[in-house]
Amino acid sequence: DITHKRTRPYRPQTNGKVERYNRTMLDEWAYAKPYASEAERVAAFPAWLHDYNHHRGHTSLKGQPPASRVTNLRG
Repeated sequence: DITHKRTRPYRPQTNGKVERYNRTMLDEWAYAKPYASEAERVAAFPAWLHDYNHHRGHTSLKGQPPASRVTNLRG
């Protein structure tokens, strides 16, 4: 069962994983290179997300990508 949990606003200490993910997105996708337009940036997102989830090793997972921890992926 998955439940939605709310954290206190403006408290990154209580929401560290999401804050770290947001920082990674900014550094590795959104501002990693100059894009000609916002549409070009949006078009680059699916490829970055796939790489992040399936190919990029994470230190918290001992170098494994997040998809290696999920057993019920489709596609």
